[in-house]
Amino acid sequence: MKITVLAGGVGGARFLLGARHWLRDASVDPAADLTAIVNTADDLWLAGLRITPDLDTITYALAGVNDTSRGWGRAGDSEVVNGELAAWGVAWPWFTLGDLDIAASVARTAWLREGVPLAEVVARLGARWELGVRLLPATGDEAETIVHLAQPTDDGRGELHFQEWWVRYRAALPATSFEVRGAEVAHPSDGVLEAIRDADVVLLAPSNPVVSIGPILAIPGIREALRSTAAPVVGVSPIIAGSVVRGMADACLTAIGVATTADAVARLHGSRAAGGLLDGWLVDTADADVVDGLVADGIPARAVPLWMTDPSTTAQLVDAAVALAS
Repeated sequence: MKITVLAGGVGGARFLLGARHWLRDASVDPAADLTAIVNTADDLWLAGLRITPDLDTITYALAGVNDTSRGWGRAGDSEVVNGELAAWGVAWPWFTLGDLDIAASVARTAWLREGVPLAEVVARLGARWELGVRLLPATGDEAETIVHLAQPTDDGRGELHFQEWWVRYRAALPATSFEVRGAEVAHPSDGVLEAIRDADVVLLAPSNPVVSIGPILAIPGIREALRSTAAPVVGVSPIIAGSVVRGMADACLTAIGVATTADAVARLHGSRAAGGLLDGWLVDTADADVVDGLVADGIPARAVPLWMTDPSTTAQLVDAAVALAS
């Protein structure tokens, strides 16, 4: 079985840990293959280094070296270099990088400047660990999320890079829209379209639908590949009982006029039979009352426990997604 997952951030990392756990179970095909197409629109240049937050978060989580208390970075990391950079004014005091993070970014930047594609860079960085998942950046081109604000900042800016809006302002500045700047001329990384085309199942992780899954879909060719693949496409709701599981996805959904509910996010993606993406959608048992309405709208749905408390519990969620697909 070949499973391809679209993912970003902490939610994507937790889901992939569960998918890997499920695939390693003795009852699953030992030749099974797991590929993740990861959001790259959070990426940015900082102090001359190319930073890739979602790719790093997922890599560290699969490697078992992530800082679970903070939700980002490496466990036990120090911040000596970041403090020095901030003292010289070449780093943001609100965007902290650990020393091990910076080392990874130095290696990544060196390879990128040598002309190595980002997909190969990701493979090199992950090769020191046994990840159990093939990670593919959605694109190797620079296509970054820009947040358009309802009101200018105190220094007169009407737009911010997503990282500043998310980390510095905690999504508290009302947004009017999100733009993946550069997406229109970007290309999917090598292997991305094939991973969708050749999959037996495609899963949308419970990542932020606007700024994690949305930017992946904005890369030309990816949405079309999802619509044309023979594989069923099943998504997992990132909303439980009207609340986000993690982060500030509600601020993102509000900005684009979508309610913070499990069924509203499903309708945002749409039924593949009606020109959308979904062949199935999982909601939490707390949202079981929306299942019938989604089915009536052409989106097969099922209510199962969605809280990803540990890889074993998340594996049951992955099993339910695959079962719905089949």
